[in-house]
Amino acid sequence: MSDRYAVIGNPIGFSKSPLIHGTFARMTGQDLVYEAIEGPLNGFNERVDQFRTEGAKGLNITAPFKLDAFAYANELSESAKRAGAANCLKFDGDRIVAENFDGIGLVRDITVNLGVKMTGRRVLMLGAGGAARGALLPFLRQEPSELVLVNRTLSKAVALAEEFAGFGPLIVSGYAELADLAEGYDVVVNATSASLRGELPPLPGNVFRGAELAYELAYGKGLTPFLQAARAEGVAKLADGVGMLVEQAAEAFAWWRGVRPSTAQVIAELTVPLS
Repeated sequence: MSDRYAVIGNPIGFSKSPLIHGTFARMTGQDLVYEAIEGPLNGFNERVDQFRTEGAKGLNITAPFKLDAFAYANELSESAKRAGAANCLKFDGDRIVAENFDGIGLVRDITVNLGVKMTGRRVLMLGAGGAARGALLPFLRQEPSELVLVNRTLSKAVALAEEFAGFGPLIVSGYAELADLAEGYDVVVNATSASLRGELPPLPGNVFRGAELAYELAYGKGLTPFLQAARAEGVAKLADGVGMLVEQAAEAFAWWRGVRPSTAQVIAELTVPLS
């Protein structure tokens, strides 16, 4: 009988995870089935309990259940602890182990797929929500010369900086103060939800000066206002989050199955042209 895995979210119809993991399974010769589960908004634990009784081995987590999954687990990886959320669970008897591969997937997409070094570089992160939080530790482990975290609500960025103090050179700023800090960033990452609303964060005009990469965490949206602004300022490389999506999936697959699939083909299949 094939091992069972799934992604759970609400809504879930948009999810690319069944396609991604199905492709990974064929590539690596793994005998598994992977499905999508629309979890009830107030019944996450009960639905996952049911899935486990059906013999499930693991679960990917998408919105709005990453905090629920974190609370449901009885073992937490360091990445999950630092992110305060889980995007992946592994079931082994009574053990429910939580991981968070979002930040690791993002770093791998930037450094391997896009070939952009982060070590010794100046990195700007827009936003201080869950997406930014999950990326902070993997980013700091790349040892940038400076990581600047900017947010509309400065207190949220300050709280994150205090939590991650000691892991690396982390600076916080509001958007209004950003112009004074900007001596040029090598990598600019948009971890806000502005692009989902078709909006641009309130960036000063010099933010993209000399940047090698502008990275939009949202995926499948084409040329978002953030990427349009970066292109207008002459940024050499533009990317959206499809590579991060596939890379975090590959990390989960390897954690579950002990074999890491190739990602290039899947990224190419899912990429929406930035035009």
